[in-house]
Amino acid sequence: MIRLRDWPVRVVLFAAVFLSLYCSRDGGEEAAGGGEKSQESLVLYCGRSQSLVDDIVAMYEESAGVDVRIKYGNTAELALAIQEEGAKSPADVFWAQDAGALGALSRKGMLQTLPPVVITRVPGMFRNTSHHWVATSGRMRVFAYSPDRVSLDDMPFSVFELAEEKWGGRVGWAPANASFQSFVTAMRVMHGEERTENWLRAMMAGGAKTYSKNTAIIEGIYAGEIDLGLPNHYYLLRFKAEDENFPVEQSSFDAGDVGNLVNIAGVGVLTSSTNAKGAQQFIEFLLSDEMQTYLVENTHEYPVIPVLHDHDGLLMYEALEELAPPIELADLEDLDGTLALLRKVGLL
Repeated sequence: MIRLRDWPVRVVLFAAVFLSLYCSRDGGEEAAGGGEKSQESLVLYCGRSQSLVDDIVAMYEESAGVDVRIKYGNTAELALAIQEEGAKSPADVFWAQDAGALGALSRKGMLQTLPPVVITRVPGMFRNTSHHWVATSGRMRVFAYSPDRVSLDDMPFSVFELAEEKWGGRVGWAPANASFQSFVTAMRVMHGEERTENWLRAMMAGGAKTYSKNTAIIEGIYAGEIDLGLPNHYYLLRFKAEDENFPVEQSSFDAGDVGNLVNIAGVGVLTSSTNAKGAQQFIEFLLSDEMQTYLVENTHEYPVIPVLHDHDGLLMYEALEELAPPIELADLEDLDGTLALLRKVGLL
């Protein structure tokens, strides 16, 4: 268990603030026994980064008086483990890096229906239609570019335009990155296998430069290796946080284009959970204004509470919703099909 003395000062202060808020919520939620906190443990399977989640869980443990046991791993592998464990899974909560894994578990009947107090906290864009999971944060696919080498007149309207001759040798991507793979899955869902394969092959024939990760794409634009790249929105924001004059910008394709995919990190409660009430309280904690602000400030991802979108570099919720492609995020579960396609064309 992470101890208080090990926390950064900002975490200690945040925990103190949240403790006062948590304990003053509308009555009846304190554990029996003179208002003492429940000591029942919670088991979390988590596909998010440990460096982010450890601090968040420490705050929750301190505020709620609950011990949280965490199993970290790749989101897809954890989802598979939950399926293999079935009704015997020790997990109460699954915190996934993307919607596809949550969608797979939802379709197999392995996630509980969340109560209205949770579901109504977030807009429809950030929850699935069966109410089996909610997002904890969002990330948008964008194109980053050099304003010195890409003029406003040259801005692409669609991600499909990047396969045209004029972009030959000027574009970078990261095919091994999970977010890129989710984007390819979305393209397969929206436009079919054949058109997606043709686009991938045309991009390769045009000399698209492969990078190991999104950060390297931004660095490649800065270094003049490429003029434009396809990362998530928050990578450039991290560079801008260090240097507001960093000479790379980013923008979006036309509204509804698959290149604007908005994916999420999200949570669900397993049907096999023996601590559904504790799991729900943990989700409420993640959706609190205070924790949503913490996530934005520490990750530059989108909050799932629309009124909190007013941060530098983030679109307002209405604009985000308008730009996003019309796709049900739970439909992004076929990662295996995407990996097979990427191997077929030689990108993996």
